[in-house]
Parts: sequence; C-alpha cells; structure tokens
Amino acid sequence: MSDIKFSGLKGQALAIKMSDIPSMKEFQSVIPNNCFKSQTITSLGYLLQSIIIQAIVVAIGLTIPFSQRMVPIWILYALLSGTTAMGFWVIAHECGHGAFSKNKTLETITGYLLHSLLLVPYFSWQRSHAVHHRFTNHITNGETHVPIVIDGNGISEKVGGEKELSFSSKLGKTKYGILQLVLHLIFGWPAYLLSGSTGGLKYGTSNHFWPRKPFSKTLWPAVWAKKVWISDIGVAAVIVGLIIFIIKHGFFPIIGMYVGPLLVVNCWLVIYTWLHHTDSDVPHLSNSEFSFMRGAFLSIDRPYGKIINILHHNIGSSHVVHHVCPTIPHYHATKATLAIRKAFNKAYLFNPDPIHKALWNIACNCIAVKSDIDEGRYIWQSSYKKKIKTTY
Repeated sequence: MSDIKFSGLKGQALAIKMSDIPSMKEFQSVIPNNCFKSQTITSLGYLLQSIIIQAIVVAIGLTIPFSQRMVPIWILYALLSGTTAMGFWVIAHECGHGAFSKNKTLETITGYLLHSLLLVPYFSWQRSHAVHHRFTNHITNGETHVPIVIDGNGISEKVGGEKELSFSSKLGKTKYGILQLVLHLIFGWPAYLLSGSTGGLKYGTSNHFWPRKPFSKTLWPAVWAKKVWISDIGVAAVIVGLIIFIIKHGFFPIIGMYVGPLLVVNCWLVIYTWLHHTDSDVPHLSNSEFSFMRGAFLSIDRPYGKIINILHHNIGSSHVVHHVCPTIPHYHATKATLAIRKAFNKAYLFNPDPIHKALWNIACNCIAVKSDIDEGRYIWQSSYKKKIKTTY
C-alpha cells in the first residue's frame, strides 16, 4: 500500500514513464506554427484590457470613504482590485520570457515598469525564474518549492522531513493546513525575494535585491549582479513615490488603494506557483532521472474558471505548455494546450480538483518527500516510515 494521499490526478504523475515524455521536436511538431509567434499589437491589446479593467476597479475604489468603519468594504476592494491587478503581473511575466513582443526594447520597458509598480525586481526575477524553468521539480537544482527530504543527506537534499512530519502530526491536520496556507500565502513571496525561501540548497540564501555577501551570489553570475541593482532602481522609485503620497495624503489611502490589493496579488502569485508545481502525487526527480522535458511535464494545469482565466491571461490553465516553451504567448497557449493534451495524454497533467480543494490538499499533505531509490524520484509522504512501498 502507498502512504501517498492521491489527488484528482489519481496517481497519473507517478505512472508516467520516460517513453511517455515527448522530445522537444515532438512537442513542437504537434503545435501549430503560429502559436510560437508573438504579435506586438495583440500583446498590447491584452495590456490595454488589463488597464481598462483596473481603471474601472480603481474608479470604484475612489468612491469608498477612507474611514475605519469602511474597513470591511476596503477588504472586499482589496480582494477585487488585487485579483484584477494580477493581470499586470502575468503580462510582465511574459515580457520576462520574451513572449510579449519581437521589439525587445518595448518588451523590457513594459515588463520593468509593470513589475516595478508591483514591487517586483524585474531582472532579478527574470534570472531566478529562468533557473526555475530549467530545473522544474529537480530535488537538488530546483529553484522554488523544493521539498524537504526524509532521511536527507544534508549535502544536496534539504533535510528535516522527519521533524516536519512529526510536527504536523502533533499539530493536527486542520491546524497544520491553516498554518501552511498562512505561511505560504502571506509570507511566502517576500520570504522568497529576501532569502530564497523554498529554493534548493544549491543556491544558498539568495536575495533578489542584494546580489552579494552576506547573501549567496550563485543566482547572479556575470552581468546579472548589475541587473539586480538596475531592478532595485525601479522598485526604489515606486517606494519613494509611495512615501511622497503618504506625506501628502496619509496612510489610509495607500493602504486601501495599493497595499491591500498588492497583498492579494502576491497571494495569487503564490497560489499559481504552488499549485503549478506541487501535488500530493507529483514526484520530484533525482539528478540521474531528471531531464528538462520530464521536469516541465510535471507542471500541472488546473481549472481556474473563465473569469479568472480572462483576468489572468490563462496562466493557470495552460502552464504545462508554458513550461516547455515559455516564449509561446498566452493568447496562443490554450490552443497549444489542446494539441499537447491530445498528443501526449499520458504525460500531460490536468488536475480537475477545484482550486480551494487543491490548496487544502497540498497544505495538509505535501509535507516532506522520501527517496524512492529504484525509480530515482522523491515521493510525498503523508506519514513517516523508514521504508516506503508504492503500488499502482
């Protein structure tokens, strides 16, 4: 019997064989050629769409009085405004991947401005995110959401799985799940930017704003260290602008119109990243079994619904395609997803679980992994035992 708490994938990810994973050439051959091409006008059109939607939401916010009795309304506004503003994050993300335009100057300026407005260091994130793509679900070289290991070696693997499983057992499923949701959704993004939290041991304690000691330099080779400083300029300029606004108008307008929505944007970002690459029956891979294509095909598409897909440019429902070929623009990604789902149905992962159910599953059950030596992979454990045996 297995100690794995299966999700809506029903063990599909664990049943994938190397022969089920297509080569890059096979992947490209089933996708229409036009899907690989970005159109600047189309991309700008989607940016305009997000601008118009956000302008309407901001106009609504400006009608709400800045008073303590309206705090519940401002919380609702933050949920609405942060959800719509996530569209800007996704477009900046596409700029970072080179999927926005063939005009690289326009693309860089667009991504830099959008991410800076969201207090994201553009070039720093561009570099770390590229590493994340290269080593998706790699137990050693993975750059984000790398799990802790039961009986890990402490050299290439993150240790502490035994203690975490014991802690989760003592705390209880419900309390532990709530704790993980709070830690990930509220503190996860700033912790990642400031300390490389959830990253693999290879990268040490990295900082997206400071590419030198006392932090690790591993993520910032050659020219990237200079680009980190350039990223800081954009974020610093926005912070200065916020301070000036606070001096003139006070704290409450900034908290209501900017800080609250920004926290929600950050929550959405963590939700997407966490759910894209974590599932109770999706393994992580050892160096001997890892390949770029295999790691990319361990990404998980999920059902976010039409409204969220429109607002967030389909980032959550076409992520497998994106991980294999991140230069495919989002407006072609749905068509490309249908193609690979048909052609590589054994390898393509789509979890039909509702998002709230999926979040609760990984918060409660994705605690630590244990090496399955024979298969060269690491499997999530719902309880700690010295030996594991999996049957499918």
